[in-house]
Formats: sequence, structure tokens, C-alpha cells
Amino acid sequence: MDANVALRKSVIRACQEMNAKGLNQGTSGNISVRIDGGMLITPSGIDYDQMQPDELVFVSNDGKYDDDKVPSSEWRFHLASYRARPDANAVVHNHALNSAIISILNKPIPAIHYMIATAGGTDIPVVEYATYGTQELSDYVEAGLRTRKAILLRHHGMIATGASLAKAMWLAVEVETLAKMYVGLLQVTDNPPCLSDAEIHKVLEKIEHYGLREK
Repeated sequence: MDANVALRKSVIRACQEMNAKGLNQGTSGNISVRIDGGMLITPSGIDYDQMQPDELVFVSNDGKYDDDKVPSSEWRFHLASYRARPDANAVVHNHALNSAIISILNKPIPAIHYMIATAGGTDIPVVEYATYGTQELSDYVEAGLRTRKAILLRHHGMIATGASLAKAMWLAVEVETLAKMYVGLLQVTDNPPCLSDAEIHKVLEKIEHYGLREK
């Protein structure tokens, strides 16, 4: 199979997996992968189970795409994510329920569990709200991802990045798991116990090679 076709099919499978795992609803999420000169991103408004490989859209690094293609409305913040994270080769965005709840509360997910370090810091921050698809939202995303591999978007959802598509998907699951933990804790207390910054920094030193091992 042509490598480009195989990559496109892997994006479609990831989209279907995202919905099957309850990380997303309908066509509200979007996924991209970095390729030479730009990225391949899911098209706007096409059901994942109906999506065909040739419907994925190539968007160049300067934001150009073919006139007969309609990329996801969030293509700007996908490009911004790659600018912010040279280590990223895939970006996963979704409206996972618990992540969206925490984003609405405008609460960063604190260090309630050592796995917070998988997102690259001592918390998972929430970036400011802006209308979807806008340059303003793209700017907030780019600033937020300069110091994290995953962030929450206020009144919106989450973004997770990874060195590969599989790793970005893995991180998206971890972020939603942490968000679910946090939602549960907030039912009990407004001030859940957290690990210290010093402890999370220890974990960050160890965690570089932790997580999904691809075969």
C-alpha cells in the first residue's frame, strides 16, 4: 500500500477510535498528522465511518489548500500546534466530556496523580476562550502548547500532541482520564490533595520514555 494512503487510513481509524472510546461525539473532533511541507487533516463535516482517504486535506505550512477541499474549521490551531511543538507529528482534538467540563470551569487539572507529567508539566492548563476556527484561538493554542504536550480549551475541549499519531491518541486518553478523576474529586472537595511541584519534576525526569511503546 502507498505510504500516503496508509497514513490517511490511519487517521480515519484514529477518528473512529476516538468516538468508539467516548472521547468525542459525531464529527466535532479533528485529527492531523505532520507531513513534508504541512499536514494532512480531517475534512469538515464528514462522518468518520463514511470518510475516505482521499478526503483528508493537505494544508501547507503557510495555510494553503486546494479550492475543492474543505479542511476542518480548526486547521489554524493544528498548524499552530506544530509551530509550538517541533516534537509533535500528530495533533488530536476532541470534546471529551470530562475535559470539556473542566474547561468550562476554567480549572487547570492539577497534580492529583503523577500521570499529569505525561502532558509535560505540573498541570494541564486551560487556554482562554475564542470562537472556534479563529486566528485568536490559534494564538492561544500556540502559546499554551509551548510549555505542554496537552491543553484544555476553555468552553471547548482538549488538544493532545504526540511524536506519532498513536502517542497523541494515547495522551488524549490520559488527559480525559485525569479530567474524569478531577471531576470526581470536585464532587467531594474544592481543594483536592495534590503532589508537590518537586515530585512532579522528579517524575518529569523519568517519564520521557514512559507510555505507549509502538510495535
